[in-house]
Amino acid sequence: MKKSTLEVNGKKIPLYSLNTLIIGSGDAALNAAVSLYKYGQKDIAIATDYWGGGTSNNAGSDKQTYYKLSVSGESLDSPLEMAKDLFKGGCMHGDIALCEAMNSAQAFFNLVGLGVPFPHDRYGGYVGYKTDHDSRGRATSAGPLTSHLMFTALSKEVKEKGIVVFDRHEIVGLFSSGEGPEKSVVGAIAIDRNNIDLKNYGFVIFNAVNVVFATGGPAGIYKTSVYPESQVGSHGLAFAVGAIGNNLTESQFGLASIEFRWNLSGTYQQVIPRYISTDRDGQDERDFLNDYFPDMGKLATAIFLKGYQWPFDPQKVSEYGSSLIDILVFQETVLKGRRVYLDFTQNPNGGGVLEDFSFEHLRKEALDYIEKSSALLGTPIERLQKMNQPAIDLYKDHGIDITKEHLEIAVCAQHNNGGLKGNIWWESNVRHLFPVGEVNGTHGVYRPGGSALNSGQVGSLRAALYIARRYLGDPPQDKEFLDLIRDQITDKLAFAENVIDPSLKNDCLLRESRNEIQERMTACGAHIREPKRIAEAIAKAWQLYKRLQSDMRIPSCEKLPEAFKNLDLGLTHALYLEAIGEYLDKKGQSRGSYLVENPDGKIPCPEVGDDWKFLLNDQDTFVNKKILEVSLDSGGNVSKQWIDIRPIPQDDTWFENVWNRYMNDDIVK
Repeated sequence: MKKSTLEVNGKKIPLYSLNTLIIGSGDAALNAAVSLYKYGQKDIAIATDYWGGGTSNNAGSDKQTYYKLSVSGESLDSPLEMAKDLFKGGCMHGDIALCEAMNSAQAFFNLVGLGVPFPHDRYGGYVGYKTDHDSRGRATSAGPLTSHLMFTALSKEVKEKGIVVFDRHEIVGLFSSGEGPEKSVVGAIAIDRNNIDLKNYGFVIFNAVNVVFATGGPAGIYKTSVYPESQVGSHGLAFAVGAIGNNLTESQFGLASIEFRWNLSGTYQQVIPRYISTDRDGQDERDFLNDYFPDMGKLATAIFLKGYQWPFDPQKVSEYGSSLIDILVFQETVLKGRRVYLDFTQNPNGGGVLEDFSFEHLRKEALDYIEKSSALLGTPIERLQKMNQPAIDLYKDHGIDITKEHLEIAVCAQHNNGGLKGNIWWESNVRHLFPVGEVNGTHGVYRPGGSALNSGQVGSLRAALYIARRYLGDPPQDKEFLDLIRDQITDKLAFAENVIDPSLKNDCLLRESRNEIQERMTACGAHIREPKRIAEAIAKAWQLYKRLQSDMRIPSCEKLPEAFKNLDLGLTHALYLEAIGEYLDKKGQSRGSYLVENPDGKIPCPEVGDDWKFLLNDQDTFVNKKILEVSLDSGGNVSKQWIDIRPIPQDDTWFENVWNRYMNDDIVK
């Protein structure tokens, strides 16, 4: 890596020239860096706004799942079978599914080799269990903090290899060159938060052959969210240079605690806690589920099933299914303005409406699970202590003692199955730009729990291999680079100069715009979607984005990263709403993790009333046969295209033929 200085409009800006810049410091970013180093490309660096600040290091669940190929015991499995299970989730390209399956074992055992403590038996078998949308028991876990343990192992490897890290560097723009299919990313611009008060506003420029873009999910666009507060997202940076987004309609939502943001899946539900609601002041305590379930058996079993049917799913609402609970929690918290809690100290209480909880009321599936776990104990907290003590300790470490106090919850945004488009090497339509991790929209409508961790490791591995084999070399010389991106740098400097107004007394647009974005997405783009509201939401989203470009002002350069981030989120939420509107215009109905209200539909159960009528998509409907791609063209206009879903490839796997192609370097292409 070479350091020099660029002078633009009288401002001297540090310039770093290198082969590959990795943006982000989550598990996918770190694995990309470690893999590049392993493949021999050491001219690399990581830039991150806050080391370890993203989802990987700060998120989890009762036992956070890593989904992988079955590699123990009598489990009958193969990469093709795993690919089929990923593919059947809908709207996922078959070649991507095959890559995630074929490389699953390699990615998993790489983590094992780095010291991630995935459990194995005395013979060395890495045993598994079933997670949601999983037919084979492929899931494994290192406990509530699986992704954190991955981060710890990978970050240690980054430091031991001496890979350069630019910490507290907020990337505020990508640079590109060319048009159409020849468009390439050529670098990025960051604000160094340590030097933001300098005359150049702390700007730092990276001249890079490749950019690995690993900035995580678009957490900042949602108000009710279980993403860690440090995770915001940067999709808008890629959209601004023409990167295509696909499946932007498909996000996951589920029950989570809100004081300390954490998924409440797995044993948190399988121990069958009591659900209660109160008024805003914590008074008027009610066992509100009792008003909607016909008997304690159905109610308690639905709570149990919420454990491995955790994401909200409109297919699991009817007949008193587990996702009816999500609707009822939403109804209490959003529509009625009440607060909802889990109480682990007491069993569900019939309250004179239903019979009180008893194990004999449970469906066999639930009873067998608890019995096999030796947890036929008196209260939910006793069952949780037996089945998963670390799940209790986790909350205690964050100042919440669920052995004594209630846990406030809501239905929250948790994961984006869509994101930026990538090919089988995780390269975007913008060449040399490699979105990896959650920012890459590899997943379809449904995905097995834990497959995101596998995808992030596989994708970053694939991207690193392609770069090391096909995109070696040095970036252009300083003068040539400046000629390429002078106008783009000038635009960033002009925005910074125009947005700062030292005389400003009120930066209300800066503060209020973030809230407006989040309120709009939670109301119109979350797990409950009303078609009649979407067109207005889209129009207001673009109005806000234009206001942010022209009218946003800040009192000092200290707020400059926040101003750039608001621009990013403004563009991101506008394109996400455009995708949702297009999906609804094509008669798309409820699927995945969201419910589309439809007065011509059916109610999930008589007790909720006509306001909750909805329909599921027919299997062969148009929106299920295609993948929606959304992007901005060179004129800033929104492009929407429905493309065919690529099937799982049936490649020639005869050893002699593959060996020849491999020896002739005809594999990486």
